[in-house]
Amino acid sequence: MSIAGRVSKELTTKLHTVYALTNAGIIRPQRPDRAARVALAFLRWGPTPAAGYASNAARYPDDTAVVDELGTLTFKDVQERTNALAHQLQEDGIGVGDGVAIMCRNHRGFIDAYVAVSKLGANALFLNTAFSGPQITDVAKREEPKAIIFDHEFADLVKDAGKRRKRYIAWHDPEEGKPKDPRIEDLIAEGDPSDLSPPSDRGKAIILTSGTTGTPKGASRSQPRSLDPAAALLAMIPLRARERTMVAAPMFHSWGFVHFTLGMALSSTLVLNRKFDPEATLSLTAQHEATALVVVPVMIQRILDLDDAILDRYDLSKLRVVPVSGSALPGPLAEKWMDHFGDNIYNLYGSTEVAWATIATPKDLREAPGTAGRPPYGTVVKLYDDDGNPVTGAGETGRIFVGNDMQFEGYTGGGGKDVIDGLLSSGDVGHFDDDGRLFIDGRDDEMIVSGGENVFPREVEDLLADHDAVDDAAAIGVDDEDFGQRLIVFVEELPRNATGKVLKRELAERQHAD
Repeated sequence: MSIAGRVSKELTTKLHTVYALTNAGIIRPQRPDRAARVALAFLRWGPTPAAGYASNAARYPDDTAVVDELGTLTFKDVQERTNALAHQLQEDGIGVGDGVAIMCRNHRGFIDAYVAVSKLGANALFLNTAFSGPQITDVAKREEPKAIIFDHEFADLVKDAGKRRKRYIAWHDPEEGKPKDPRIEDLIAEGDPSDLSPPSDRGKAIILTSGTTGTPKGASRSQPRSLDPAAALLAMIPLRARERTMVAAPMFHSWGFVHFTLGMALSSTLVLNRKFDPEATLSLTAQHEATALVVVPVMIQRILDLDDAILDRYDLSKLRVVPVSGSALPGPLAEKWMDHFGDNIYNLYGSTEVAWATIATPKDLREAPGTAGRPPYGTVVKLYDDDGNPVTGAGETGRIFVGNDMQFEGYTGGGGKDVIDGLLSSGDVGHFDDDGRLFIDGRDDEMIVSGGENVFPREVEDLLADHDAVDDAAAIGVDDEDFGQRLIVFVEELPRNATGKVLKRELAERQHAD
């Protein structure tokens, strides 16, 4: 691309960003003194969580930032709490480039821990709350964090991983007795709430893959260089500034994490609950008049499994946006939700490695049930065959490759995903329809060959999910003497991870064991 072309592209991107951020209410008139403090925060810290809460504390110090089971925190509270915690961690020897593992459910401790780590320029490693003790130990050996911040309920699970490392407790129930390790609440109470000096380097966020096909890998991602990626999402998902968002999806996972970071940019009030409960989620969403509810598909399923009398008990008239991601969203499930709660679902398709690829709006989901939607601004999605040749025809299946500013930098243990023409493999196969909407056919290593025919699991799963007698469905291939592979039989329950993704590797192991 020529210099003029690059300049034109950069200018177009900035104009798009300004428009999207203005439309979302992030860019708005404000008092000159507060505007100056916001500008100074971003100048000093860059687009990091440290800058996010520093700027919000400058603009809206007394507005509610967090609601959880312990009550509420203002933006000023969060700023001072994370300052105090950062000072205390710094005194314990944690600094730039050090790794800090965080194993927390959705509550203020997660935010305290991550923002404090950001202020020190340390790297945050997010541990899945559904991991087993051996998994945590393996991850800790590979990533070598200097400290672990965890909820007390996971004390036994992190026992081995925490040996010869600093250990801190983020959430503790008094009835569990006095903990052996220091609580971050005590560190915050004792710490200095004054502002810190920015670190010499910005820390990274390391989110682990789901581990559905093997040992979880650490996907390293630096802080974004600008607000362009946030603007790209906000241009398609109509979240608005200064509103309330119920984050039901776990924040250690990339989907919940995205909305935690978007919440900082939007100066949102985040409503959190440690453990997902379908009725409690409806109740909190209604009670706090949340305009957004962030979920994964299995949460939608569990909410819709409630009796109609319960679904109708809570006033969700303020709810405008239900962003959903994390696993496949069956078309019938999206339609059932929208029939009951209105056309407010926005389905994002992506992965830990590529961040996002496409977004399906309610209109897309009505017109083409099961679609993953279209790429947002700044994202390129192309299909290639097994030989690396482009697949361009509508309806033709190919491997999905994605390019955007938020893709990961590689696995922390080494290696990465396949790359073609600068685009990163999502690990899935799919096709476009005549209107340019993407459909996911399955994982690129899950295609079932039965009787010489290619069978894509997603097609089978969607068909089964549409049947009134089927609550849940997953399709895998198992050995068959006559057909090579056949499809799986009925089971009582599908194994899932904490974000609701079916663990097909475990499902196959169970089938072979039978």
